[in-house]
Amino acid sequence: MITVAEARRYYEGADAVHDFDHVLRVLALAERIAQAEGADVEIVRAAALLHDVGREQAEAQGLDHAEFAARRAREILAGQPSEKVEAVAQAIAAHRFRAGPAPATPEARALFDADKLDAIGAVGVARAFAYGGAHGQRLWASLDDVDVARWETEGDGVDHTPVHEFVVKLSRLKERLFTPTGRAIAEERHAHMAAFYARLDAEVRGEK
Repeated sequence: MITVAEARRYYEGADAVHDFDHVLRVLALAERIAQAEGADVEIVRAAALLHDVGREQAEAQGLDHAEFAARRAREILAGQPSEKVEAVAQAIAAHRFRAGPAPATPEARALFDADKLDAIGAVGVARAFAYGGAHGQRLWASLDDVDVARWETEGDGVDHTPVHEFVVKLSRLKERLFTPTGRAIAEERHAHMAAFYARLDAEVRGEK
């Protein structure tokens, strides 16, 4: 439905956390999950390649980036079979962690899980610190000082750090996945990530 080369041009200028490298990682994971779970790989491939199209533009306008990308996907894929285009758009619209709709098809679940898997493990740690550096966040905060209840009501604040991101979001992702394949991949990634943040906490305190 769309090639890697064709999709690449829609991500020019994207930030390091959501650039085309992120898209390619999600694509590889999504195809792996789709094949294992019996999803339509063609639909999953197109959805993965387009799932973050226009993200910065959407956020600048205060729009839901998943809904925005779903609309753009319909435009980009115009001329393809309508039922396939709609399946791609529905998968993209349902890939957000913090907002619905929930992924209701095998293809949507494959994309959702792949996107979340790229947020944990070693890559997830790297992305959290890349985002924090780009937004002037402190390198560290005590794991004991993260107020989860406040984050859930107020969202990211000026005192947000990569450690906050781990506690309030990344540490929860493995429990939010939909496919057996995704959950299996998440177990090892989660363990490595949790060990890193525990080690960071110990080193900052001078205990290691």
